[in-house]
Amino acid sequence: MQQVRERKPEWLKISLQAGEEFQQIKTMMRGRKLNTVCEEAKCPNIYECWSQRTATFMILGNICTRACRFCAVNSGSPTELDLEEPRHVAQSVNEMGLQHVVITSVARDDLADHGASMFAETIKEVRAMNPFTNVEVLIPDLGGDRDRLSIVLAAGPDVLNHNLETVKRLSDKVRAKAKYVRSLELLRNAKELRHKQVTKSGIMVGLGETKEEIVEALADLRDTGCDIVTIGQYLQPTLKHLPVHRYYHPTEFEELKQIGLGLGLTHVEAGPLVRSSYHAHEQAEQAKVAISGLV
Repeated sequence: MQQVRERKPEWLKISLQAGEEFQQIKTMMRGRKLNTVCEEAKCPNIYECWSQRTATFMILGNICTRACRFCAVNSGSPTELDLEEPRHVAQSVNEMGLQHVVITSVARDDLADHGASMFAETIKEVRAMNPFTNVEVLIPDLGGDRDRLSIVLAAGPDVLNHNLETVKRLSDKVRAKAKYVRSLELLRNAKELRHKQVTKSGIMVGLGETKEEIVEALADLRDTGCDIVTIGQYLQPTLKHLPVHRYYHPTEFEELKQIGLGLGLTHVEAGPLVRSSYHAHEQAEQAKVAISGLV
């Protein structure tokens, strides 16, 4: 039987307004042959964020070596690596006048260091050209290698983000090659390697998890020392991806936020349209203030 998409609830409807700011950013990205996860992952907030001149750059190409069942990014065998990409990202950040930039990537299991050195080089280039811009990186698990993680951290990102994505029971079903425990270990290692590093992670809901499992995931993240957690509604990118099990009401997201804060997480951003980079600047500033008060 052919799968039919369920109609989304009212609170998930968004206004698609591609204004002048949106078009300017899109033209800039195409001109420098840059990719954004905003486009590749079909983010519902792209019009709002781009209109406010905020974007998440996706380095290391647009073909992922993994095929996660929730993600709209193309998967396959990457064939090239643009060594000029770090400089092009830095130039675009400068032209956009960003206060906070998020840099993410596809998984590149084909590379010896899984792309760690390209993350580090991009951070350095952005800092050199934009000394007052906060830099957040949203990294893949780097194969669970601590030395690769050290390469990224040595470049001094303001925020080190790695998404847990889902609860423990569903992790192998939802994520390709990634492991629940490995992701937690990466976040724990980041704190051990760089004590004052702000760390961040995110999970999706609506994939068939229970409330108890969500609470368990939040507690697991807290135990790694994670500072910021985002919780958003999973939306099926295409009919080939995992179906939505159910849509959470905004009041349920507020409840999850309060549970996370009650567990001791510094900042929890939760809502139907929340994604990893949504309100990233505000999250980072609050986390830095909290951390500075603890040391």
